[in-house]
Amino acid sequence: MAAMSVIGIDFGNESCYVAVARAGGIETIANDYSLRNTPSCVAFSGKNRVLGVAAKNQMVTNMKNTIYGFKRLLGRKFNDPQVQRELKGLTYKTSQQADGSIGIHVQYLGEEHIFSPEQITAMLFTKLKDTSETALQTAVNDCVISVPSYYTQNERQALLDAARIAGLNVLRLFNETTATALCYGIYKQDLPAPEAPPRNVVFVDCGYASLQVCVCAFHKGKLKMLSSAVDSNLGGRDIDIILAEHFCKDFLARYRIDPHTNPRAYLRLLAEVEKLKKQMSANSTTLPLNIECFMNEMDVHGEMKRSDMETMCSHLFKRVQTTVLQCLADSKLRIYEIHSIEIAGGSTRVPAVRRVIEDLFGRSVSTTLNQDEAVSRGCALQCAMLSPAVRVREFSVTDIQPYPLKLTWDPTQGEEGEMEVFGHNHPIPFSKMLTFYRSNSFTLTASYNTPPSSYPETHIGVFVIKNVKPTPEGEASKVKVKVRINLNGILTIASASLVEKREPTQQEKEEEEKLLQQQQQQQQQPNNMDVEQQQQDNKKDKSDQEAQANEPPAPEVSMDKTRRNSDADNTGRGVRGSAPSCSSRILSWFSSGDDKGEDAKGKKKVPVRTVELPIEANVNGLSQRELDAALEKECKMIAEDRQENERIDARNALEEYVYDLRSKLTDDYQLATFVTEGDKDSLSRTLDETEIWLYEEGEDCQRQIYIDRLTRLKAQGEPIKERRREFEGRGHALDDLAGALQLAKKGIDNIKASFGKDDKYSHLTDDEIKKVEKIVQEKWAWLEEKRVVLAGTPRTQQPPVTVSQIRSEKQALDNIVLPVLNKPKPKVEPPKEEKPKDKTANDQKSTNQNSEGDAHQNNQPQTEEEKMDVE
Repeated sequence: MAAMSVIGIDFGNESCYVAVARAGGIETIANDYSLRNTPSCVAFSGKNRVLGVAAKNQMVTNMKNTIYGFKRLLGRKFNDPQVQRELKGLTYKTSQQADGSIGIHVQYLGEEHIFSPEQITAMLFTKLKDTSETALQTAVNDCVISVPSYYTQNERQALLDAARIAGLNVLRLFNETTATALCYGIYKQDLPAPEAPPRNVVFVDCGYASLQVCVCAFHKGKLKMLSSAVDSNLGGRDIDIILAEHFCKDFLARYRIDPHTNPRAYLRLLAEVEKLKKQMSANSTTLPLNIECFMNEMDVHGEMKRSDMETMCSHLFKRVQTTVLQCLADSKLRIYEIHSIEIAGGSTRVPAVRRVIEDLFGRSVSTTLNQDEAVSRGCALQCAMLSPAVRVREFSVTDIQPYPLKLTWDPTQGEEGEMEVFGHNHPIPFSKMLTFYRSNSFTLTASYNTPPSSYPETHIGVFVIKNVKPTPEGEASKVKVKVRINLNGILTIASASLVEKREPTQQEKEEEEKLLQQQQQQQQQPNNMDVEQQQQDNKKDKSDQEAQANEPPAPEVSMDKTRRNSDADNTGRGVRGSAPSCSSRILSWFSSGDDKGEDAKGKKKVPVRTVELPIEANVNGLSQRELDAALEKECKMIAEDRQENERIDARNALEEYVYDLRSKLTDDYQLATFVTEGDKDSLSRTLDETEIWLYEEGEDCQRQIYIDRLTRLKAQGEPIKERRREFEGRGHALDDLAGALQLAKKGIDNIKASFGKDDKYSHLTDDEIKKVEKIVQEKWAWLEEKRVVLAGTPRTQQPPVTVSQIRSEKQALDNIVLPVLNKPKPKVEPPKEEKPKDKTANDQKSTNQNSEGDAHQNNQPQTEEEKMDVE
């Protein structure tokens, strides 16, 4: 068993899937209800949290404290238009916090608590992590989590914060479309060679809340995303809402009831129309809808055909076609250049959705992927590729980001003041090196060039490059800034360095020499580093190393001159809010000509020094202090949940014992015949009292109280059960002992009968035979005595002889008898003599012919006469 497992999490708006990479391949993990999907629900009660399936099951009865649909609230403000649209369909209470974020109100532990969407998501991740560790019987830390391809940087950062609160180490946020493409491509053995034209595949993922389409180009061992398009408000739930509105009008007309006035009834209606939609996907006839005690203790019913549903939702299906065409246009491919169309997501099971796609491309769609689990399996594969703990087939992944990103700054010396660093559908991960000329610290502001779809904010973050100073001549210094969009699709300022052209001082030369010596010593003695630390370093860097291996050289862009040079990006790493410390910056000296190529002109080389500059990042997301506080609160709630679960388990154990013992006391085949009438009546009264106590004052007690009561009950009930177990096992034990005695007696008789006739037992001594006879006689006598005693002992009393004692007697018998009866006869070997060395071959031959023993010694063939003499 591996010390640690790597998992992929498909975090969906309605449900989640978890897959794990193992030696045998990719496997989807089942939860504690033996289901492969876990609902994205978190509920609260007076004592603990309820997560996953259990939360979904009690949504109708505890709707104000059951949180769902929170995936679309991550990383957004309360006054966001999309948030306001989402909140209209949610049954729990929310409010705007001081910083403009969303607060979710719940009743927990007898008081009101306010949680952020990130904290609620972390609770769900905690459940998924616990499910994985239970199923795999090992620790789970590394993971890859899926995100919609249209997620903005703020939403991605919020998801990372949620994972950190749950104690997960996210190796990568993986776009759902890319995960699906990886799951498809890694198992294909017939992909074209790198020099051949690529295989272009369209992936259509229509889930519960959104539609995502992408075009991917495959080569052998490689995939490259070409384009993606989304409709973030088109999914299966939109069909459910249209059907629910239809039945609301129908019920209002026929039953004079309006489900909109009763949130609980409307939730039940949504659940029923979802079932009806799934039935219509497989059946085109008229299907019924029946709900008992819907409102005002009234039963309602309705009916619908698939054709009626398709008519009502026709405008939704047209949006599917629009999104697919937009993606195809962005890829600059024509329909005939598409090799196949793969579908994923639960809503692609709707026949009308598939028909729209097939009509558009003029061919049938392919269903080789698992429509529900493809994303989680792709994430598990990517996690295995990024983790050093697992070896997997090499497969290069080049993803894209959907929004154009720009940087702005205070312009000087005629600069424009802004630049689009990464355009629409730009490959990721990717780095660019920007060159500025500044005399003091300056600020870079990152934002979206055009507002993202369904997201009102364009601002991303502000980065301050500090400790910039002019040259000794008073001119602006050259500052190189590496801008990176990392594996998670997040824009960062990976590094900033000041380039100085001057002779180093003697002290700086000495520091540089010491640094070089230290590096040489580390290279000569690599084994001095702790192996575990090396593994951790490899683990941390592998994701960026793999990403950078696929990157083209980072373009270098000067901010005051029209110039582009190639500068390989092999070092920068972007982490939110991180910056190199001034006290730990490394000074690097090298001789170089001017960037224009002065060395080529024969000019004198100028020593250049680069100084790493600190970067202050001000981006959205939780601060370290907020993360620590949220993590501490999550750990506290986990402990409270564990304590409450242990209390409930103790109560359930007591309740189960009461019912089990009472039912067996009334059954003659169970315990009724092993207890006296008086004891049975007394014990039955105790059981009835315990049951009444459990449902009254014992409903909510400490765990230890239940344990103490169970202990007292077992003191009365277990002796009765023990008498029954002894009675059932006693017969077999006595028969086993009697059978062993008979076999031993038979063996002794055979030995005695063979004396003087057969030497089979001639190697046994008289003492051994007498010892066996004695033990057999003793055990026979003991067995007969105990049989008489046991026959006269009633079932209601403890037996004078236990099954374990009988088996001990048999073991003692076997220990003495078996070694004697099974004692092997010793082998007799003929004597061996050494061959004389001074005899000639003729003497040996003569001697062999006259000596029977020497003939055997020298393995010479014997004549027929000699063989007869031997006999």
